[in-house]
Amino acid sequence: MARPHEAPAARRTVVVKVGSSSITDERGRILRSAIAKLCSEVARVRAGGDRVVVVTSGAVAAGLSVLDLGHRQGDMEVLQALSAVGQSRLMGHYERAFQEVGLVAGQVLLAPLDFVHRSQYLHARQTLQVLLGLGVVPVVNENDAVADDELRFGDNDRLAALVAHLLQADLLVLLTDAAGLFTADPRLDDEASLVEEVREVDQVLAMAGGPGSARGSGGMASKLAAAKIAAWSGVLVVIAAADRPDVLPDALAGASGVGTVVQPRRQRLPARKLWIAFALAPSGTVVVDAGAKRALIEKGVSLLPAGVRMVKGDFGPEDAVELAGPDGSVFAKGLVQHGSAQLAQWAGHRTSDLPADVPAEVVHRDDLVLLP
Repeated sequence: MARPHEAPAARRTVVVKVGSSSITDERGRILRSAIAKLCSEVARVRAGGDRVVVVTSGAVAAGLSVLDLGHRQGDMEVLQALSAVGQSRLMGHYERAFQEVGLVAGQVLLAPLDFVHRSQYLHARQTLQVLLGLGVVPVVNENDAVADDELRFGDNDRLAALVAHLLQADLLVLLTDAAGLFTADPRLDDEASLVEEVREVDQVLAMAGGPGSARGSGGMASKLAAAKIAAWSGVLVVIAAADRPDVLPDALAGASGVGTVVQPRRQRLPARKLWIAFALAPSGTVVVDAGAKRALIEKGVSLLPAGVRMVKGDFGPEDAVELAGPDGSVFAKGLVQHGSAQLAQWAGHRTSDLPADVPAEVVHRDDLVLLP
């Protein structure tokens, strides 16, 4: 409790993500004890005055156990069916576990477009804020059953990072089956040690491996990619073991050794630019001249055809492309307004040379992200 002359601590917003491998067994059956542990810790954090959003995987895994398929299926239609079967069962476990600790859970299913179109972005944020204001714990998952793209953001790690950005969260906790990022695979190297702090994610990505289990689709690389998104959003990240006692309260308290802490960057990127930078795979590369590169970096202008020197790949309008300088090094990413065939034809031309009905910009500055 704050002393009389001290202002009470500001209420914080925490997003906690838990993966499939942490809440299901080898057959994909939901581990009630694991969900109960998480919900109990959420209740403790809530009792301290902070707000919590849970992002959960596990719908596909839960569907696997119900349909007795035994392992993940790669076919998109089957994955969507598994998600449809498993999601209601997964949510039922959360509802009962939160009810036992005196809290109400509210299901929120999000899709990629919720982070691209401003109206949907604002609506998603309002929905989550209203739920939090009513004392509800939002339980978020991707709307897998009707997804028309890849089924995952990266085992929901990217989704959790985007939700943290959406709510301008103070902390993102990524719970997994490892204690954090290690200098080597601790399953193979007895001398591997925990990396307790990361300031630049790109410097440690080589340490990350693939998925830790057959029931999950992420892994440490996915956690670090999500941590990078959150860091660019100004959000502190903790990667920690889901089965660690008091992991959520300790992460919020900044306890030593709780996991790997990823420090935030000072500059925040808007949600649309976050999506362009980290969630869209590039379909090609546009090579620009030195003058165009300098103008894009120093003046924040749009890319015009006159600055384009070469086009690589096959892409259409609105696809994501990388921008490279004359030496081939990639320095930016953006949404292109021209297809590759047309752009190759117009490369180096002045804007006045283009047909009147053609957009003047190759990549508009609002759709352009400079990369480190």
